[in-house]
Formats: sequence, C-alpha cells, structure tokens
Amino acid sequence: MAQDQSSGMTADSPGTAATRDPLSRVALRQIALLAIAATVGFVLLMAALSWASDLTSSSTTSVGAIDVETGTITLSLTQEPPQLDSTRLTDSVSGMILGHVMEGLLRYDINNQLAPGVAERWDIRTDGATFWLREEARWSDGEPVTAHDFVFAWQTAVDPATASQYAFIFYVFKNAEAINRGELPREALGARAVSDLELEIEFERPVAYFDKLVAFQTYYPIREDFYLSRDGRYAADAVDLLYNGPFEITVWVHGAHVRLEKNEHYWNRDEISLNVIDFPYITADGNAALNLYRDGQIAVVNGLGAESLDQVLAERWPVRRYSDGSVWFFQINHREEHPTSNYNLRKALQLVNDPGELVYKVIQIPGYTPGESLFPTWLNGQNGLFRQEYPAPTVTPNVALAREHLEQAKRELGVDEIPPIVLLADDTPGASKQAEYYQNRLMQTLGLDIRIDKQIFRQRLAKAEAGEFDLALYGWGPDFDDPLTFGDLFASWNLNNHGEYANAELDAQVRIAQESTDQATRMAAFGRIQEILIEDVAIIPNYERGVLYIQDPRLRGVGRRVVGPDPDYSRAHIVAD
Repeated sequence: MAQDQSSGMTADSPGTAATRDPLSRVALRQIALLAIAATVGFVLLMAALSWASDLTSSSTTSVGAIDVETGTITLSLTQEPPQLDSTRLTDSVSGMILGHVMEGLLRYDINNQLAPGVAERWDIRTDGATFWLREEARWSDGEPVTAHDFVFAWQTAVDPATASQYAFIFYVFKNAEAINRGELPREALGARAVSDLELEIEFERPVAYFDKLVAFQTYYPIREDFYLSRDGRYAADAVDLLYNGPFEITVWVHGAHVRLEKNEHYWNRDEISLNVIDFPYITADGNAALNLYRDGQIAVVNGLGAESLDQVLAERWPVRRYSDGSVWFFQINHREEHPTSNYNLRKALQLVNDPGELVYKVIQIPGYTPGESLFPTWLNGQNGLFRQEYPAPTVTPNVALAREHLEQAKRELGVDEIPPIVLLADDTPGASKQAEYYQNRLMQTLGLDIRIDKQIFRQRLAKAEAGEFDLALYGWGPDFDDPLTFGDLFASWNLNNHGEYANAELDAQVRIAQESTDQATRMAAFGRIQEILIEDVAIIPNYERGVLYIQDPRLRGVGRRVVGPDPDYSRAHIVAD
C-alpha cells in the first residue's frame, strides 16, 4: 500500500508487534549532537505525502489530548484521507481510518496475530474456502452483516468499471482475472452466499496465504442497497458510508476534521474502551504537531524528524521507536515516450544513487537503513529471513561508470543532452528538501536537469496513476503477510505499477509465486524477481524506514504493526493520572 511520511505498516517481523523501545536521554542526546555535527540533513520524503501543508482545524472545541471522563483521545492527521471506498483505496492514511470503522472476515489483533472478525470460524482448502459469519455482526444502522455484503463488495472491486487498483488481489478467486479484463460478467466471480451466514469461495488455483488476504481492506463488506442509494457518492462523506467496525465517522469536514465515535452496533463493542477518537487537526507541519502535543491538545506525534530531537529532549518527553516495514525507492516511468525508458539512463541513475549518504547524512533518524531491495529485511523466507536466504545483488556507487552509461544513453536516444527529467514529489517542506537533494546530486554527478513537480498528496497520487512523471519518490508497505505483497508490485498487470514496467520473465516468476504451494519454489521465484528488479533497474531502492514518536503516557494499548491499520487505536485504553 502506498505510504505517506508519518504513517506506515510497522513491525520488525511479520506476525509480531512492532518494536517500541523508549530511548534513553543519553542516547537521544548523542543522536541530536550527531545530527548537528553532520552535514545539514533533510527530512525524509515519502511517495504518498501530506494533504495539507498548513495546520487546519474545525470549529469544534478541543477537549485536550485525553479526556478520561468521556473516553476521548484527540489526535492529528498528516492529511485528508483521499479515498474511503474500500474498493478504490490505495493509501495508508485512508487505510488507517477505514481500519477503525470497518471489519473484514478476519482482522489483526493487538499482538499482530490474525483473529476472527465478522467470521467466527473458517475452513481453507486447496480448492476454496468457507467462512461462517457470526450472527451478531451488525452494520451501524442495526442491520445484520451477511455473506451477500462480501460477495457484492468483491464483485464491485473486480468489475472493470470500478477501475480498482487492487482488483489483482482477488485474482486467486475463480474467474476474477477474466472478469477484471472484461471477458466475463462480475457475477461469474468464484464467491457465493450459501446463506446469510455462510460464504463459499472457489479458488482459481491453490493459494498458500489466503487467510492473510481476507484481513486486507479491499476485502471489507459493502451492503448493496446502501451503496446503490448513494447514487455514485458512496464514501464521499460520512453520511455516504455504512460502518461495521468498532467506530463510525460522525464528523468529516474535508481538509479539516475527522471524528470517530464508538459504534454501538459493533458485535464486539464491550472490548472497545474508547468512546471517541477525534482528529480535529490536519497538518503536515512537524513543529505544529509538536506544539499541539506540548500544549496538551493531541496525544501522539508520529514520525519525528532529526531536527525535532532537541525540542523533544528539552521537554523530557519519553521517545519511542519502531522499525517500519515499508520500503522507499524511485519509481521509474518505463513508457517509451519517457527518457527513463532507456536502460542505460536508468543504469546511470542507479550508479550515482547513494542510499548510505541519504540515510546517514540527509535523513539522520535512528532505525532507517539504506535501501538494497524492494523486499525489506524483515520478511520471512522458507527457514529464516528472506534476505538472508536470498541476498540482494550489490550495487556500489560509481560515478565514472555512471557517466559512461549516460553517454551510451544519449547515443541511443539520439540527443546531445538528456531532456529535463520530471521528479514527482510531495509539496511539504521535508519532501521538498529531499527532492532538492536529488536534484543537486544528479546535476553534480551527471549534469542532469531535474524538474521537481511538487503536488499535494491527492494530486500526487493522481499524477502517479496517470504516469505524469519520469521519476517519483515512492514508498510501499505490505498489504498482507507474505513476500508476494512486494513481489507482484511490478507485475505488468498490477495497476499500482504506475511506471508500467513490463518484463516477461518477472511476470512468469510472479505467477510461480502465486500458484505454487511449495515454499522453496515460491522463495526461489521471489529471489529471481529481486534480481530482475535490480539488474534491469526497474526501480532504485533508497531506504527502509524507522520511526520515532511520542505518546501521552495515559494512552495504552495502541497497536503498531507492519500489516494492517497503523497506528491502531481500536483496542487502546486510557489510564487516569
């Protein structure tokens, strides 16, 4: 799932809670001094970046960060949620909100383990699966959640008219891919409601990870009568959504305020401690968020930058950190009309990229590691960590060799100079600094004219989807707990492959990984995919993310995870002073 600067899928290893270890004051002081002594750094850029660069809030009066009496916590968002229609959702901010107000057949619990959701039991076989829904599951209007609601949502997602970028995640269903190509009607999907409480699924092929798929947001249910009643405005506003999760959206002032209140019809409402999760501030400004925290107005600040550490230390706030499961890279436009479609130009860019300099001199935040692969270091392989079993090919920066490839690219493109290259980036200050770092580095090493295209988050996503870039700074976090969530990202049919990279051998390896139930065979396929992406310069890895954050000590039980909504406040609780 496309990532933004302050949110992401977070854990050190799949199936376990994210690392959250308070840093000592001495360690933080050392970090701060190193940050001051080092080359002036820039704040990390993300691919899916913030909706608003200025602090905004609704006219609703804040009750402070924590209100024990009403069970309310107050937080800030980095941006407006771009898309709350589960069939069209692609970003982590929207996914975090939707994960609090919706629930699928399965969900992730506070320990990052799969747990029953709407389904109380299930049976997964080589040819298909059966889920039995709990009778007490209800929508926010009190009506029951039925198997028909899942079938309708899934048929809508694979319908080519929906243009869902996640339609591919249903390709394990019988006929799903053919439906998505327009070859069969949506009703041919291998999913049917045997009864209101029994859901039958037929597989296109055996699948080794299906239980992990059904917890993902695109698998959430949608009730057909409500969807049709919105006359094309489903999920456009709070009143245009029907909720079956722990909370429901009661306020959505676009660009200003989102408020979630406990859903009294949720089947497991007694497990939900909080009554209100309020987001009356939307800001991408880290200093503004810190000031709100200092003034007791919000309970959490995510994604602290190196430049924030002195203020944090001065305030003596306990700092937490966790390793982020996301990877960040240059997405490259491979369409023929773009200069970056030329292999030798891409190779030149690869050879001047220095992830170590980026991480240690520019970002300067503990937990970040230089990027080497699309597959992050935490992923499990057959008997251990995937990257230990299949090390990524090494790429050593080499400016002289890069310039040789650049000259070959000019000859192949028939130009004396490479035309200006458009670098798509977010419009936030931190994102701008990192884009400017690359602009300067590529000018100094290769003499390239880099034109930075700064966009607000929503427009940045739209331009990426439309292919209006040469290079795009991009981040991806896992959708489910299997290497395939990274491995199929650059398959030719994947609509999240915004640069339209196409490689027949890579596609074949993805098919092997999808269709085999033998782990050794699957891991070998992922190993070859990793090699192809680097050898062909399909992307250029930059880093894996780590995050520093501060949290009100009265707030407990916040879930931080690599897979699923993050942060997850749905099972959080408040302890009095």
